[in-house]
Amino acid sequence: MVSRNVLKKLSDNELEKYLKEDNRFVPEAVQIAFEILEERGRQFSDEYKLRIQEIIRKKNDSEEQKKNKEQEVWKDYFTEDPNAIRLFPRELILIIAVFLGTIPASILLGLNFIKLKKYLPALLTFILGFSFLLIQNLVVQFLYDTDSKNFYTYRKSPEFFVSALGALILFLFWVIFTPKKLPYRSASYIIPIVISLGMIALTIINPNGWFSTNFILSFGKGLKFLFS
Repeated sequence: MVSRNVLKKLSDNELEKYLKEDNRFVPEAVQIAFEILEERGRQFSDEYKLRIQEIIRKKNDSEEQKKNKEQEVWKDYFTEDPNAIRLFPRELILIIAVFLGTIPASILLGLNFIKLKKYLPALLTFILGFSFLLIQNLVVQFLYDTDSKNFYTYRKSPEFFVSALGALILFLFWVIFTPKKLPYRSASYIIPIVISLGMIALTIINPNGWFSTNFILSFGKGLKFLFS
């Protein structure tokens, strides 16, 4: 935010720096500096005023382009175009990551990368997905050890926050390693369904308590607690 009061404290010479062609100030600051100089009695020719407005316009255009580029990085280019490559949708991967953990989500994302011939990102994704389970177990246990072990609410569930962290990391992997502005259509849901059902079965069986920190198991216990 640009403060008019702050700029008013500057001298005329300092304000004139805001009106130079190659200045690095935001367009709002240029406009305010120009207005303050006019209020102080400075006379500007119509040609000079047009030049200042052109500087402001270029700065606004530059900021708009920068903003659009940033939005393009995070945008999901899902399409119905039959010629587009088939990938597992980003939203589906994120939902699975939160509820079922990073293992099934990383398998789907890794398969996407393999289809895109991004083999190193695929390997990194698989390693992250499986190793994050250990991190998740350690972090959740630590959070419970530092809080009440018998108190459960949906909002305070450590399982949810750690699962969301894993989903966020996979989301960043998607953004970093997927080609920019790549339009894609949804691949078949058969593989995600099979993987999800297998993960649910593992979570229920819960060998050696490995999947005790999965959010879906914690969420199920929470519902049982609320309705008991």
